[in-house]
Amino acid sequence: MTFLAIDIGNTRLKWAMYAAPHPGAALLAHGAVFVETIGELADKEWKHLAPPSSMLGCVVAGDAVRRGVEEQLELWDIPTRWVVPSLHEAGLTNGYEHPTRLGADRWVALAGARSRVLASGKARPALVVMVGTAVTVDALDASGRFLGGLILPGFGLMQRALEMGTAGLRVPTGEVVDFPTNTSDALMSGGTNAIAGAIERQARKLQALTGVAPALLMTGGAAARLAPITDLPFETIDSLIFEGLLLMQSHRLAL
Repeated sequence: MTFLAIDIGNTRLKWAMYAAPHPGAALLAHGAVFVETIGELADKEWKHLAPPSSMLGCVVAGDAVRRGVEEQLELWDIPTRWVVPSLHEAGLTNGYEHPTRLGADRWVALAGARSRVLASGKARPALVVMVGTAVTVDALDASGRFLGGLILPGFGLMQRALEMGTAGLRVPTGEVVDFPTNTSDALMSGGTNAIAGAIERQARKLQALTGVAPALLMTGGAAARLAPITDLPFETIDSLIFEGLLLMQSHRLAL
């Protein structure tokens, strides 16, 4: 009963093969490729893998990329399944005004957070931060209800917006420091503190609303860069999307 989990972002496709489709299953193999090279998956990354029994994926890169991945999956005779946010799934309740308009990656990351909370043996709220091209900051209560979240521009988008809108700011990437004394550091420190400040505010608001200190989980390509800068003890989890896919698949098979 091996299981293939696929996470297709705007820049990279990440995949992981698990021994079984349930949380805590052993990881057998994994990899990542740039979206531009997905046409080589069947001949390279997946060529020597044993056929999975099932797969479930998360896509934010668009229909053309999804179809390209489905062509590569023809290597095996398995149905292709992709997560579409709904009102209820895997113990989660979607509080978005229009549930299907929530990003699939956000929905799956919330499932990953729920899986982590359940594994701890103690129900508690969670704040889920994904740091990529954009930054999302999503709140989950102890019952598994998605309360809502923020979307902010990521590091690169902030930098480019300032360069495009302000004359003379095309400068090298700087460092994050407390009191910048050059323009490069001022730009990087300003953007980073804006993101960190928004995250810390949401953490305080979630704790005030629920009366419980939330689990603080961070994922995404730039998570390792942001987590140490916040004043809160975030746990950085590279596999959060995969953990969400495992939880969702286990519930789907149980239906």
